[in-house]
Amino acid sequence: MSTKKTQPEEKGFFEKIKETIEEFWDGTKETAEDLKEKAEDKIDDIKESVVAKKKPVAKKATAAKTAVAKKVATITTEAKKEVAEVKEKAAVKAKAVTDKAKSTTAAAKKTTTDVKAKAATKAKDVTDKAKTEVAAVKKAATPKVAAAKAAVAKPAATAKRKVAAAKKA
Repeated sequence: MSTKKTQPEEKGFFEKIKETIEEFWDGTKETAEDLKEKAEDKIDDIKESVVAKKKPVAKKATAAKTAVAKKVATITTEAKKEVAEVKEKAAVKAKAVTDKAKSTTAAAKKTTTDVKAKAATKAKDVTDKAKTEVAAVKKAATPKVAAAKAAVAKPAATAKRKVAAAKKA
């Protein structure tokens, strides 16, 4: 016989949270890579346009290089800002999910503790009630048992005397 389970294993609450955080992180990395690629493409396009427009005059080439450098710096700065914003949003969402998981777990533990305490109290009450009822029944039965013993003892004593008298005779 196979010891493998026939059904897929169910994931726990914290494993689902971990997967969600990993998905956020993967999305953040992909966005950052896309932004980096766009910035590189834009830089290449700008460089190509500068090379195409390049004039033999040194002043114009220097001005174009400065403009390209400024545009590259601007685009790089924008890309860095966007990456930072995406990472910050992912961190905030991950923290919110983790906090929610912690509060849910704490509430479940509190509920479990309350239920256990109520069950213990109820069991104690039932046990105490049963003990009192048993004591009351024993107390009520004691005189009846004594009376029954006395009632049985009289005929038994009479019967013993008769048997003893019959043996002597």
